Formats: sequence, structure tokens, C-alpha cells
Amino acid sequence: MKKTILHGHSTRDGAGVKLTRIFSNNEATLTDPFLLLDHFGSENPDDYIKGFPWHPHRGIETVTYMLGGTVEHGDNIGNAGTIGTGDIQWMTAGSGIIHQEMPRPSKEVMHGLQLWVNLPAKHKMMEPRYRGILKNDVPVIETPDAEVRIIAGTFLNVKGPVHDLMTEITYLDVKIAKGKVFSHNTTPGKTCFCFVIEGKITADGTETGINDLVLFNDAEKIEVFATEDARYIFVAGKPMHESISWGGPIVMNTDEELQTAFRELDEGTFIRTRPHL
Repeated sequence: MKKTILHGHSTRDGAGVKLTRIFSNNEATLTDPFLLLDHFGSENPDDYIKGFPWHPHRGIETVTYMLGGTVEHGDNIGNAGTIGTGDIQWMTAGSGIIHQEMPRPSKEVMHGLQLWVNLPAKHKMMEPRYRGILKNDVPVIETPDAEVRIIAGTFLNVKGPVHDLMTEITYLDVKIAKGKVFSHNTTPGKTCFCFVIEGKITADGTETGINDLVLFNDAEKIEVFATEDARYIFVAGKPMHESISWGGPIVMNTDEELQTAFRELDEGTFIRTRPHL
């Protein structure tokens, strides 16, 4: 088993949203099939209110998980909605989508995560789709040691609400009390990580705090000990081992495919799906 510690760095994206970027293109080989993880959170609306105006995606899935606050979403094929605390937006860009994500002013801390999941070459140009998952649709399992929200994958024979993924992953939100131990059994060959949202944990002997990520490659069992009350996400998926050509919000397999995507944006032929009526 290989273990890597990743520490986030502060940056701004969209129209100036302040966030912590945990990993991105520089770590793509290590984190395969996951491409990017951003953690955003602020009590100051100036840090997020300008949001992420209209922008394109192709070749990936974006998973936005709101831990606090509200974001309004809309796209060019007719999907629109509001993502509130505990809700998830699972968007498959496929052949191309143009969307916007605009945070609303909030009395609570605006707080959330966005994960990018790569699409395999054979599905890069699939038809785009959007899934809005409400907090109450996410099953919660109480164990003697933890509270587990199952967003994707299976835990104790309970399945999360996201099905028919092109890249099968596990995505769990785990709360664990100080002094408790919780174990994740996984399949050798997968990429797994624990990312700390609140408190401190020791993951397989490595102590981590907020905005720290412990990445595991080829693990069979990962043991988490809470050094204080904590909350973290556990994510796992099988690497694709495919070539990556990455340009901003578009991730393809070859430079030629990437150049085609940006040429089509310029020519107005990027979108291949008719808007929903």
C-alpha cells in the first residue's frame, strides 16, 4: 500500500470565489480516477457571492456537495435547481455542457466540496445528464463508532442514491466521535482518500486536520482514529490508467480532442444535446 499526504492551498476560481484546492492536474496520476477536489467555506459573502458564471465542461463529472448554504444552478440543456445544505449536484458533462453555479447570500457559513471525476475514453462524449440529490434522499447509517451518509457506493449493504455511474465510486460522509475507531474495507488496486472537514483524525497512523487529505493506493483496509470529534469524506474508485489532456474545465484523452473542444466552443458547435422542453 502506498500512502501520500496532500495539503490544500488557497486560490480563487470562477468570478473570484475563495477556496482551498486540495488536488488538481499536478496530482492527476496519483489521484486517478479523481481529477480535482476543492473545499470552499466562508462567513463573508464577498468571498463567494460572484460565484461561477456560465462556463463549459466536457469529459468529466462534477460532484458538488453542500455542507452549508445555498447554490443556484442552471445549464444550457434545461436543468435548473437549488442545492441546499446536505444536497448534492452530480453533473455528467459528457460531450459538453455549459452551466453556472451561483451561491446565494447566507446567514450560515457557505461551505461545500466539489469533486471532479474523470470519464473513461469510451464515455467522454456521452450525452450530458444532471442529477440533483436532496439531503433526505441520502441514507444515514448509525454504527457504534460513527454516523455514515452514503452518497455513492454501498456501505453495510445499503446503497447510495447515485446509480449507473460511468466510473463506479464510493463516496461517504463520516462523523466520528473523539476516541472512536472506524475501518474502511476496500479493494486492492483502488485509489482511496480521507479528507478532513472538521476536527482531527489519524488515518492509518497519519494524523491529519482540516483541509488535509490522506491518499491511499492499493489499500485493503484503512483504519481511522478520531483524535477529536471529526468529520471527513471517504472516497474510493478504480484508476483508469488513461492519458489525460487537460485544459481548464475540459479534460480529454488527447491534445487533438482538447483542441477540437475549444475550437467548437469558438465556432458555437460545442453543445450537441438539444435543450429539454
